[in-house]
Amino acid sequence: MPSAVTREKAAVRAAVDRAAEELIGLSAALHARPETAWEEHYAAATVPRLLDRRGFTVTAAYLGLETAFLARYGSGPLRIALCAEYDALPGLGHACGHNLIAASSVGAALGLAQVADDLGLTVEVYGTPAEEGGGGKIEMLDRGAFRDVDLAMMVHPAPVDVAEARPFAVSHSRISYSGRSAHAAAYPEDGVNAADAFTVAQVAIGLLRQQLPPSARVHGIVTSAGSAPNAIPETASGRWYVRAETLAELAEIEPKVLRCFEAGALATGATLQIQPESKPYAEFRTDERALAAYRANALRLGREFAPDGLAGRMNRASTDMGNVSQVVPAIHPYIGIGSLPATNHQREFAAHCVGAQAERALLDGAVALAWTGVDRAHGAGPA
Repeated sequence: MPSAVTREKAAVRAAVDRAAEELIGLSAALHARPETAWEEHYAAATVPRLLDRRGFTVTAAYLGLETAFLARYGSGPLRIALCAEYDALPGLGHACGHNLIAASSVGAALGLAQVADDLGLTVEVYGTPAEEGGGGKIEMLDRGAFRDVDLAMMVHPAPVDVAEARPFAVSHSRISYSGRSAHAAAYPEDGVNAADAFTVAQVAIGLLRQQLPPSARVHGIVTSAGSAPNAIPETASGRWYVRAETLAELAEIEPKVLRCFEAGALATGATLQIQPESKPYAEFRTDERALAAYRANALRLGREFAPDGLAGRMNRASTDMGNVSQVVPAIHPYIGIGSLPATNHQREFAAHCVGAQAERALLDGAVALAWTGVDRAHGAGPA
């Protein structure tokens, strides 16, 4: 006779299978209409709609954040949270596959709802905006989200399956220089070149790298730097990221990088302004028991975990889910969509985030997460 866990997992999978067409449709709809950080109005309205139809109580504009939501089912003492990301990358659309993240989390929630009463669960889906640089989950944490959650989960698309998230801590900054315009040929000495300030800063950062630990990453873009070649640029702006192994290491490294931007201002006479885009993203603290359950459940579904290497390095990408993991038990596995040679944040990867292999990853991810919730409810490893 099948065990209770076996019966519950069968019920979960059946529920995901019944919703498969709608979940795939949800993913495709998000993919076709990408929205960037804090602008996810279509997604924030569309993603919870399926949950609302299945009996979840939905709170829109959750905690005063216009493109966040909370959907809840059940009233048991064990709270399982699924995080639904849905923001896209500027200019690249869903090249990180957040359309699949949202649909997988919804699917996992629908699966767990089938057994919520039996297992004493409260199933919660958090619609989390602005992961791509805006720190949406950090803002939600600061406003009281995730409080007393027993396990928070999501699954992220990647070229291949990798179980454990090991993201860098990261800070995101907007850098602006203000100078003075002048005719570049007739009166160049009257100008203060804001674009040159960025050049000095980037050279300084390049030289600084020799003194940074191997775990550090410093990268960014100049988003504007003048409008006419015969006019000294009076303004220049950009976005810069500093990554490190931990928040503690980041606190040591970031001031050195910021001094490079100060050097640009000092050398040119431009005025510097540095504006954080969000609080820093933290490193990830994995709940090992839940991760072991997820790994076994994914293997049971026929998934194969890749060895570390080029294709498997997506687990080093920074995420504001790291901040959630510092507060409540959490996992953030990566699920492969068969995209190689395309990898995350490439247009080619975005193209792979719809289609047969992406759909299989979506449904496998939903079932594996939900099965992991069942395992946690039983207080033991996978069945």
